[in-house]
Amino acid sequence: MQLHSDFTRRIVVLPVEQQWQDSPMPGVSRLMLDRAGGEVARATSLVRYAPGSGYHAHRHDGGEEILVLEGVFSDEHGDYPAGTYLRNPPGSSHTPFSEQGCLLLVKLWQFSPADKTQLVLPSQHSNFVPGIAPGLTVLPLHEFDGVSTALVRFAPHTRFHPHIHPGGEEILVLEGVFCDEFGEYPAMSWLRNPRYSQHQPFTGAEGALIYVKVGHLGAGLLGDQFIEPSA
Repeated sequence: MQLHSDFTRRIVVLPVEQQWQDSPMPGVSRLMLDRAGGEVARATSLVRYAPGSGYHAHRHDGGEEILVLEGVFSDEHGDYPAGTYLRNPPGSSHTPFSEQGCLLLVKLWQFSPADKTQLVLPSQHSNFVPGIAPGLTVLPLHEFDGVSTALVRFAPHTRFHPHIHPGGEEILVLEGVFCDEFGEYPAMSWLRNPRYSQHQPFTGAEGALIYVKVGHLGAGLLGDQFIEPSA
């Protein structure tokens, strides 16, 4: 399956366009944002667990990145409430479930081959630091070999300078309304801007909180093997 797997294109998925599908496991549904491969795939998805649902034990040969958006996500290693950021490196395994239900952002097969770090970051208890523009604060989540992930908060009426992303940029809007010269993106909008794209982000009266990953497009990640050459 190839969904939004041409990484030279700018992709925007707004909440009104999102279509949820049942996963192979009862009670678990997912919204595919991009995907290259079959059931094993380089994939970015929103995943929803109904209360009491879960997966069988499985191994992540390409690594797994998770941001808990709602509820409480769990596995045999612990419970992870909304705001928790997790990285399960290539070769790790677990048995995930949710007693009360949860909503996750999940990225699979998007690790550098050399990134072996297991990470559990309770971002809800972490402090944002001032960004490089007035009204901008940042909570770094992870950085490895030029690929960086962070939560970025825009205060109301914040305007960032125009800038270029040599390694691409991916955004999930978590709160408020995020804007640039190309449009407005309410909460749960997903954007992927290709390598060397440029834009000027800003916010209106609501401000915004966004998940941001940069530098990962064309970075030689494990899952790039699933991308068809013609995509």
